[in-house]
Amino acid sequence: MFPNYHGKPRPSYTNGVALSQRQGGSALVIGIFIITVMFLMAATLINVAQDADEQVNLEVWGTRALAAANSGADAALAQLFPIDGSALTCALNQTWTPPNVSGFSGCSVVYSCNDQVLDGQTQYRIVSRATCESSACASGGENCLRVSREVEVQARE
Repeated sequence: MFPNYHGKPRPSYTNGVALSQRQGGSALVIGIFIITVMFLMAATLINVAQDADEQVNLEVWGTRALAAANSGADAALAQLFPIDGSALTCALNQTWTPPNVSGFSGCSVVYSCNDQVLDGQTQYRIVSRATCESSACASGGENCLRVSREVEVQARE
């Protein structure tokens, strides 16, 4: 419709000022806005990733503590009901030292045994509590992670 001036499009004018001259700074404002939004999204993503990493660590240490508490209850049951059939002993507040393997590193177990006679039958209640802590706890570091789990087992003769 309008002829081009030597291959260039004809500029649009509003109030005597070319339209391209009025929009010169808008790209800079839009660019700064996009960079700011991207920065905020990246910061949020980093926080979410750190929270997820902490949750995984807590779950692993909680599983270790549960396994140690179950093993302590098993050790108490083995002492209470020995294979050779010797006398039953229900000891209060004993410690069980987990084996020196990576799954039990940093764990300690305390268990107790209570017996009660009901209707002529002896019933035993064993409570095993395991506490697992990271090596930072021993040195008093700020990244100390300590998890405790308790298992209760009841048995009878």
